[in-house]
Amino acid sequence: MPRTNFQDLLDAGTHFGHLKRKWNPKMAPYIFMEKNGIHIIDLHKTVVKIDEAANVMKQLARAGRRVLFVATKKQAKDIVAEYAKSVNMPYVTERWPGGMLTNFPTIRKAVKKMNTIDKMISDGTFETLAKRERLQITRQRAKLEKNLGSIADLNRLPSALFVVDVQKEMNAVKEANRLNIPVIAMVDTCCDPTPIDYVIPANDDAAKSIAVVMGALCDAIKEGLEERKLEKDKEEANKAQEAKDDAAQGKKLRPRKGAVKKEAEAKTE
Repeated sequence: MPRTNFQDLLDAGTHFGHLKRKWNPKMAPYIFMEKNGIHIIDLHKTVVKIDEAANVMKQLARAGRRVLFVATKKQAKDIVAEYAKSVNMPYVTERWPGGMLTNFPTIRKAVKKMNTIDKMISDGTFETLAKRERLQITRQRAKLEKNLGSIADLNRLPSALFVVDVQKEMNAVKEANRLNIPVIAMVDTCCDPTPIDYVIPANDDAAKSIAVVMGALCDAIKEGLEERKLEKDKEEANKAQEAKDDAAQGKKLRPRKGAVKKEAEAKTE
């Protein structure tokens, strides 16, 4: 069964591309027709591509991997942040920090700095500082939180990148390509799909269109996380049963005190 259906995508305006004069010829396989100077995306292909991307995300979530969501455009940032939070995945909806992937250790240092400030506040060290220092640290903490707070628990490079608007997030795509990190993206008719591993041909400007795609992908991640939890619970139950069986087996093999005494008496005779 498809993750989303044709009618949902149609109602969300996912089929509306850009003006014909702004198109990228490499998107031709995903264009159904041209109407009133605007390209119309073939939603049958969009459904197939959403399913393909959703299955990839489900497998990653099931394996305990992280997907980084990237969307800094106004109409997408709140939607992407909300959905990413619902599946506990990292996201970037403010400015893309240059070198976030290619210079990941430096980004981690900045996140650790934020954690150090939090520790200072909790253990009372912060209160012992001068008023001016406290103000500087508070401002620094707010800036770090705004830019890096959403990736605070990203301890290693993500296993995949999800992008809304390939043109706007080109720096993120380039860094992922350089590190061979798979890129899943909503690609409009004006964009070049070549650097994208899993292309989802869709309107990347309409909030409803973004929400429909995000909903389908995050549902797949939830399924993967649930399957992972079930597997872990099953593993723990099996281990507990094995331990119980081993204990019972050991009890059976251990001779009773009376039997040991009788055996000793027989030997002395």
